[in-house]
Amino acid sequence: MRKILKPDFFNHPTLIVAQNLLGKFLVRKIGNKEIASMITEVEAYDGFNDKASHASRGRTLRNEVMFGEAGRWYVYLIYGMYWMLNIVTGPKDYPAAILIRGVADAKSPGKLTKYFQINKSLNGKIASKTTGLWIEDRGVKVEAKNILKTKRIGVYYAGPYWSRRRYRFLIEIPQ
Repeated sequence: MRKILKPDFFNHPTLIVAQNLLGKFLVRKIGNKEIASMITEVEAYDGFNDKASHASRGRTLRNEVMFGEAGRWYVYLIYGMYWMLNIVTGPKDYPAAILIRGVADAKSPGKLTKYFQINKSLNGKIASKTTGLWIEDRGVKVEAKNILKTKRIGVYYAGPYWSRRRYRFLIEIPQ
């Protein structure tokens, strides 16, 4: 079963969508080649008050996509070398997005975008076959007991309250 996730999947509360993305597949079509890998780690950024979010200081040219419709890609560069891939969630004008931190074949956000050949050309585009990057449900069920919730990575600048929020979700493989 391969079902492409439509924008309405993402038009829900960010923390719920983040957990529901685990076990889904990120799919990229480049020319005649299609690559896919299961999403294993995500990190949520939720609203105006989230001091770790790019939207905490208001709307800017850089974060404009976060204020748009759910199901659009928010892609930006950090440290002048790594593209970060996010999917916008929730209602229009409410800035929220989920950073896709890892997939089965690439265990960090920078390696993920390299593996899938993602850059700013996808910023603002809808997640769909038309744009060449989308997310599919392939029937993998991740039980709540197998989802590890931790604090986000590298957001100490947001202060103790926001940096300690357990907004990072990953699949915990039972031993």
